[in-house]
Amino acid sequence: MNKYEKSADVIAALTPEEYRVTQQSGTERAGTGALLHNIEPGIYVDVVSGEPLFASSDKFESGCGWPSFTKPIVQTNVNEIQDSTHGMIRTEVRSNHADSHLGHVFTDGPSEAGGLRYCINSASLKFVHREEMQRLGYGDYIDQVEDVE
Repeated sequence: MNKYEKSADVIAALTPEEYRVTQQSGTERAGTGALLHNIEPGIYVDVVSGEPLFASSDKFESGCGWPSFTKPIVQTNVNEIQDSTHGMIRTEVRSNHADSHLGHVFTDGPSEAGGLRYCINSASLKFVHREEMQRLGYGDYIDQVEDVE
């Protein structure tokens, strides 16, 4: 049994926006996400399963209206799937364990960091502050998060 699971209880507890985004592949309105302007050190985990997805040290301001990251904290926790909806061909990003819709990945990110921009809905994420990571079972990822100033 995997510790990062999708359960009916968790799905039932999601807000309507979290449900629409993660379970129905929705997109929150640009500029409205609660984590867009978060600059605290920590990690971003799947709101459904808690699996680690992105580190604050890889977050950057892209100007697109959604939290943007240069890479996943663990590559195997993120699945990339071709998405041809809305008359476009894009690469959808989903969490591996819970299959939550997260957003999309594009190739217009910072070139010095690999050139990718993971454009992620705040509604699909839960932020875990660096100070809480050890206590909440994410201690293995502290070395990927910048120091608290």
